[in-house]
Amino acid sequence: MTDHRDRFFEQSNGNCRLMGEFVARLSETAPLWRKAIAPIAEKAASMFWKSRAKPSAVRQIATRLTQTSRSKGRDAYRKALALQAPPEPLENRCSLCGEPIRKDAQCCAGCAPLVSRARLLQVSKLGRIATHTPTAEARRSATQLRQVAALKKWNPSDLPGWLDRDFYRRRILPKLPGVTIKKIGLTLHVSRPYAAMIRKGTQIPHPRHWLVLAQLTQ
Repeated sequence: MTDHRDRFFEQSNGNCRLMGEFVARLSETAPLWRKAIAPIAEKAASMFWKSRAKPSAVRQIATRLTQTSRSKGRDAYRKALALQAPPEPLENRCSLCGEPIRKDAQCCAGCAPLVSRARLLQVSKLGRIATHTPTAEARRSATQLRQVAALKKWNPSDLPGWLDRDFYRRRILPKLPGVTIKKIGLTLHVSRPYAAMIRKGTQIPHPRHWLVLAQLTQ
C-alpha cells in the first residue's frame, strides 16, 4: 500500500486536514465526484420531499443535477404557482408618519397641512422661476412699454364728463363680475392677475380704461 502521509496532517486538537497541493489535485476531480453523487443526492431529496407532512401541489421536485426529470419538475412548479392565491395588496400608509390611510389618499389628515405647505412652497418657487425667464421678462417689458405709450397718448379731455370715479364705482364695478377675466385682460391689454383685481374691485384702473369697461358691461 502506498504511503500518502504527505497529503494529510493532524492538528493539535486531533482534526485531520488535507495539504494544499493534494487539495488542488483533488479539486480537479470535483466534476467526476459531482456526476457520481448527483443521482444519490436527488434520490435522497425526492424521498424527503415525498415523506413531508404538509401536502403540496408539486408532486415531483426538479432534478437540476442530473436533469433527468427537468421538464416534469418545471411544469409542476408552474402549476403550483398558478394555483397560488394572488398576494394581497399592501396597506396604504402615510409617507410622513406611517399611519394607515385610504387607498386613494397620499397622506393622513394630520400630515395634510404639512404636505400642502410643502407643495405650495414648491409651486411658488417654480412660479418665481417661470416669471423671471428671458421670455417672461421680454413680455413684461413689452407690456410696460405699451402701457406707457398708451398713457402718454391718452388725453383726459377724451373722457366724458359724466364718467367719473363715482360713476365707475356705482354703475360699472357691480357689473364687472359678469365679464370674464380673460376678456378684461385682452381688451385692456393687461395681465390676468391685474384683470382679476379690476374685476374684483380691489384695483381701480386708470381712467383711460373706464369707457372701455363701461362698454363691456352694457
